[in-house]
Amino acid sequence: MHLSSISSLAFLSLAALAKAGTVEYNWDITWVWAAPDGFGRPVIGVNGQWPCPKIEATVGDTVILTINNKLGNQTTGIHFHGINQISTPDMDGPSGVTQCPVPPGSSVKYQWVADTAGSYWYHSHNMGQYPDGLRGPLIIHDTNDPYAGKYDEEHILTVSDWYHAESLDLVRNMLQPSNVQFRPPFPDSILVNEGQNANIYNFTKGKTYRIRLINFSAFASAMMHIDSHDMNVIMNDAAYIQKEKTYMLRITAAQRYDFLVECIDRDNRNFPYLIGLDTNRDFTNASLGVSWTKNFTGYFVMDTAKDMTKVDVVQQWKPADDSHFKPYDGAGVWGPYNHLISLDFDFCKDVNGYPRACFNNVTYISQKVPTLYTAATTGSNNTNPAIYGQVNPFVVKYGDIVQIVVNNLDVAGHPFHLHGHHFQVLDRPKSGTGKWPKRDTNYASTPPLRDTVAVNGRSFAVIRFKADNPGVFLFHCHIEWHVEMGLTATIIEAPDKLAGMSFPTDHINNCQIQNIPYQGNAAGNTQDYSDTTGFITIPPTTYNG
Repeated sequence: MHLSSISSLAFLSLAALAKAGTVEYNWDITWVWAAPDGFGRPVIGVNGQWPCPKIEATVGDTVILTINNKLGNQTTGIHFHGINQISTPDMDGPSGVTQCPVPPGSSVKYQWVADTAGSYWYHSHNMGQYPDGLRGPLIIHDTNDPYAGKYDEEHILTVSDWYHAESLDLVRNMLQPSNVQFRPPFPDSILVNEGQNANIYNFTKGKTYRIRLINFSAFASAMMHIDSHDMNVIMNDAAYIQKEKTYMLRITAAQRYDFLVECIDRDNRNFPYLIGLDTNRDFTNASLGVSWTKNFTGYFVMDTAKDMTKVDVVQQWKPADDSHFKPYDGAGVWGPYNHLISLDFDFCKDVNGYPRACFNNVTYISQKVPTLYTAATTGSNNTNPAIYGQVNPFVVKYGDIVQIVVNNLDVAGHPFHLHGHHFQVLDRPKSGTGKWPKRDTNYASTPPLRDTVAVNGRSFAVIRFKADNPGVFLFHCHIEWHVEMGLTATIIEAPDKLAGMSFPTDHINNCQIQNIPYQGNAAGNTQDYSDTTGFITIPPTTYNG
């Protein structure tokens, strides 16, 4: 791969990181039969097994993952959620955006540098596929961890909603004109650690445990509380924060929290913890109806011979307000900003009466040419958003400070994720606040960094990022069903530095095998980039991914 015109500083920093090692994985993506909640169904696994394996590296390592699509009946691809992909935007993984999907019988190699430590995850970004099981933890260890020496062990806890039907059928049933309430599929159950053992054993007096909590859900947020113990949060979305003590956490789909739990001298039994799926539209608004029907109890186990039947009971969920967390380095607000992107989100219908989700009354429609390939092959025309088609494109210049405002016009809360960046969360007021008042006041003075922000119902969020990472990066709701409804925008970042970018042969081969154009504007027009003939302007009435 080759990305031209990146600043020499970026190359130097990556060169320094690259002195570390290489970790390499080779995976067959396969169907597997599994029953993680007792109900058997086909799931998508790796090398004939499920749950999918963990990817693990250290800051500075080069990660190489080759996937071989052995599904037989579906295309696939992998996105590395939260990884910045500095100088490797073609390795980000969303099909139709930074690559062509990988067809059955074909392979693709991803290669990128682990530049930032933290708890991440990987998942399919293709066909609404990851709720079928193609997801797993991705852990980047830190040789300069500021909390090193403050904990003795670390453990991963993943939480997810789970469905008994396959995603393709779920989305097809959702995208029907009869779905006038824009209702997404609701889960059948909750999984913690994909239904495997989720107890923390050998909970020992005097020791402190780092828990890496990751939400794999397609839809639901989750609440967590530990009996008789607090949680000292040290990271959110792979960004260190000043240690924040809390008793309850709410983690939306795609978010991660790292927190410390201490086994203190008075502890002498096994302690249950409770994780409850939040499938409510707004858990703070009783008038909308609030219920907690899918819950999981695990244990911090001091002695396996002692009682493990006690449950943790929470009368009312009052999770910490993560928008008030402070970055570890105490950094202030980036700015002033010189590019504003204002997005009003609401549900909508297309011209055929099918339910969609819209930013500024426009639903995202995937085009023929992957958006990054258009940016690379249209020369100086790549600064014109019109050539990208209806992918909700926003062109930003290298070095811009970009402020994104999301006005959530829906009564329910939604998690929004930006690829390729951490962003500052300047403001995220409570439900019912209304739209952004178009005044940059009363922002957090030291805002936390995240890559996924929960935007409350009928309220807004204000975030900022530095446009210092040339590429094509999605900004979308991380409720997977809403992605399939079109709740996505595309950031075309520093397109002048993307012009002429070349791509690995295996990536291009996957386009050629499927007769997918990989040059020119959104429709593959290579003579006149302003020629919109062939642009896809109406979503298909039959969903095929």
